[in-house]
Amino acid sequence: MIPGRRLKLHPDDLYAFGAHRGGINERWFSSTTKASNGPATTADEGLSYVHPVAGERFLLKDAVEAAGDLLLGGDVMEREGGWNLLCKFFDNLGPIPHHMHQSDEYANKVGHKGKPEAYYFPPQYNQIGNNFPHTYMGLEPGTTKGDIHKCLERWNQGDNGILFHSRAYRLEPGSGWQVDPGILHAPGSLVTYEPQVNSDVFAMFQSEVEGRIVDWSLLTKDVLPEYHHDLDYLVGMLDWEANVNPEFAKSNKRPPVPVRPFEETTEQGYREVWITYGNRFYSAKELTVLPGRSVTIHDAAAYGLIVTQGYGTFGKTPVSTPSMIRFGQLTEDELFVTSDSAKAGIAIVNPSTTDPLVILKHFGPGNPDAEALRRDR
Repeated sequence: MIPGRRLKLHPDDLYAFGAHRGGINERWFSSTTKASNGPATTADEGLSYVHPVAGERFLLKDAVEAAGDLLLGGDVMEREGGWNLLCKFFDNLGPIPHHMHQSDEYANKVGHKGKPEAYYFPPQYNQIGNNFPHTYMGLEPGTTKGDIHKCLERWNQGDNGILFHSRAYRLEPGSGWQVDPGILHAPGSLVTYEPQVNSDVFAMFQSEVEGRIVDWSLLTKDVLPEYHHDLDYLVGMLDWEANVNPEFAKSNKRPPVPVRPFEETTEQGYREVWITYGNRFYSAKELTVLPGRSVTIHDAAAYGLIVTQGYGTFGKTPVSTPSMIRFGQLTEDELFVTSDSAKAGIAIVNPSTTDPLVILKHFGPGNPDAEALRRDR
């Protein structure tokens, strides 16, 4: 995949791991999940480091394992066993193949978890849409399993035609989608903020994208060997009813939802919206502190955050949005907030007279504040 060049990474660092590894098109936040990028994957690839005011840096993963009760809360550690969330920016020049992420039913067979994921398109990172700011999602109502079976039979003939059976949606900055396991999707070229379950299972169902051939092994990488050429099994991994849902957009699109009425919060100096919601696995908010205002914000659970616009202070910590980042450089735009600190409230100051301070906050499973918006009961 070709990087979209909107993550503020210095042009000289786009291929920091070497051209043989490909370009960097993702940035992971508050990650305790090691990346799985083949045999050349480095020892700490994908893992986030904590940089204390004094002393040496250490992995967030190690901190959660050693002191998870203090960071996430004893109830979360007892229920989840860790920070079961992966959140990232994804930035590609063009679309990626139509694919799905397996449900627990199929992922468990190969020793992994199923993977739902969410999308939000931050306006600050999407001033240009790149090559294809649309995403094919699901399948056209009326599509049959036989139709997709035939697409898999045509795998080695170039384009297998699966997009003829799907529908593309124009991506809207400032809005988002929920993609449950088993749903086909071919993400387009907007920068995407993606809270998701910390699993990397997937199956590619499209054999060619933008002239690039997709190897069959990317369809079967998370499938038991005895089913690698069992087309009925492979098609059976799809959540069929969810894919052909005639109200797919109504079921899966996620417009922003105010946390509290804007009439109330604007007077207090901020606006906050839910941008990811509707399930028990994760949730996310976008907080905007208005120019020249100071607010104290309370949350019910630990969270990671990324600042997308402006500068100021978050508690006692300075925060700012970088203009350009060198690979491996420490920035002031990413923090992790412990459960106790979130509940006690964080004082946030925006000293700018003109620019809002905008923060995206990602929460792990079971955030009590998000329960009222759940749709998966």
